[in-house]
Amino acid sequence: MRPQREMEGRVALVTGAARNIGRAIALSLADAGAAVVVNARSSRAEAEAVCAQIERAGGRAMAHLADVTDEVAVGRMVEAAVARFGRLDVLVNNAAVRDVSPIDTIDLATWRRITGIILDGAFICAKACIPELRKGGAGAIVNIGGMSGHAGAAGRPHVIAAKLGLVGLTHGLAHDLAPDGITVNCVVPGLIDTERGPTAGKVAHRHGTLLGRKGKPEEVAAVVRLLAGPDGRFVTGQEWHVNGGAYLG
Repeated sequence: MRPQREMEGRVALVTGAARNIGRAIALSLADAGAAVVVNARSSRAEAEAVCAQIERAGGRAMAHLADVTDEVAVGRMVEAAVARFGRLDVLVNNAAVRDVSPIDTIDLATWRRITGIILDGAFICAKACIPELRKGGAGAIVNIGGMSGHAGAAGRPHVIAAKLGLVGLTHGLAHDLAPDGITVNCVVPGLIDTERGPTAGKVAHRHGTLLGRKGKPEEVAAVVRLLAGPDGRFVTGQEWHVNGGAYLG
């Protein structure tokens, strides 16, 4: 049986990790023994609270504020991670923004803002991290998709396009990075019980689950931990759906 701290000595960067699924991923990777860079765009107090929780459990973590759409800021974040922990082995592209709006109200600026954070941000972060991921010979990138990208939803053409674009990015990077020993996968959460923002009262999709409940952020994090860790080394270019049977791909 593999020891519980299977990622001891490795370093992970999780974007959008101040709350919800990102927070659960950061805590799970830290529980596996990894040092974790907890990224947020502006939620410093929440990011630092995640770090404090990791450190109370005996782990290592650092909070770093950076907008994932800003190449310079992302580059500095990667430099800070390596300066603090000496290496970088795992990137989890979780940063995203929710929006549910009628198509008539979605202008080009809104389209670019949403797709920029979800899809462009994942590309920018991957580009910045790849040189460091190559050094360890067993790097991992995990992109966090969304069920609406596969099942569709009303009021979310921008989110759907970006989330499904992550699948394409996953497939492309898996081919490009396999020679470097870097795996690239996409975890696709479905109906997960998370804290909602201003669009909480709007209905994005109407899919129930076969299991009769919403998922927990920790259940998504468990799949990310598998793919980022030593037991996931023969898995690359794949989509892992975590949705309780709400969508059968």
